[in-house]
Amino acid sequence: MNCTLRTPLIFFALLCYFALTVAALAIFLFPSFRDRVLRTTISLSTAIAVFFIKFGYRFGLVSEASFQLVRDGGLGVRTFAVRHRYLLLSGMGLLIVPVMLSVAFGTGRVLFFDDWATASDPKIEALLKGEQLVPPPALPPEIFATAEVEQVRPLTKEGSRDWAVLDADFRNRLLLVYKIMKEKHGYDLALLEGYRSPERQAKLAALGNTVTLAKANQSYHQYGLAADNAFFRNGKLVISERDPWAMEGYRLYGEVAESVGLVWGGRWSFKDYGHVEYRKPGFKLPRD
Repeated sequence: MNCTLRTPLIFFALLCYFALTVAALAIFLFPSFRDRVLRTTISLSTAIAVFFIKFGYRFGLVSEASFQLVRDGGLGVRTFAVRHRYLLLSGMGLLIVPVMLSVAFGTGRVLFFDDWATASDPKIEALLKGEQLVPPPALPPEIFATAEVEQVRPLTKEGSRDWAVLDADFRNRLLLVYKIMKEKHGYDLALLEGYRSPERQAKLAALGNTVTLAKANQSYHQYGLAADNAFFRNGKLVISERDPWAMEGYRLYGEVAESVGLVWGGRWSFKDYGHVEYRKPGFKLPRD
């Protein structure tokens, strides 16, 4: 996450944390305020529950017995909450404070969920250690310069497709994906782009967030740990997400990629079906 976006989030999180701290102190130090807050919260939540139960009862969605149980049980809930107010308030604090601290001082991934953790299959790990795979033959440059490719992925023809500059561990995992997709599912894959320089990353970022959300040095491409791939059929690339055959391929591709310990871009809110990257142990991607 860049500094421009992160700073307001940190300020907002700290402000919320300060407000919660003041409210918690007031609740613990002033019994009358504590009881008022607790009774108001319980009354409001009970009223909301009763409202929906009444609504369901009126339209025949809730039985009369359930309606009576909820209505009469409200008093019991209030009594229980008042009697155990310190325990309930302590539990709320334990739940809220760690989240606020994570938002304020963490990387921001709690909010955006862009780090989809995957566990690699032990059998796959054994295969990776025992087999050195060879990259497929390079495709003619004109295949990457068609109007269809340019429309879906601008400037693809300028991308690097040199397997040698990729991280060795990532390269072997990606080649294993190629092998499984071909032998098990019948899909041929083609590398659109592997390593990407900071200058090219900045150039793509300037095209807008429909192309990439990462600025220079904020992508795993800059470290040889990411690649964009597409399918190759009948002598041309198939990238379009409107193609049912391709979408089924992307689904399988994502499953295979995750099985070898890679992160698949199809899991993100910003869908990038052809993208995979390797969160290499010990490597931390700069976000600022």
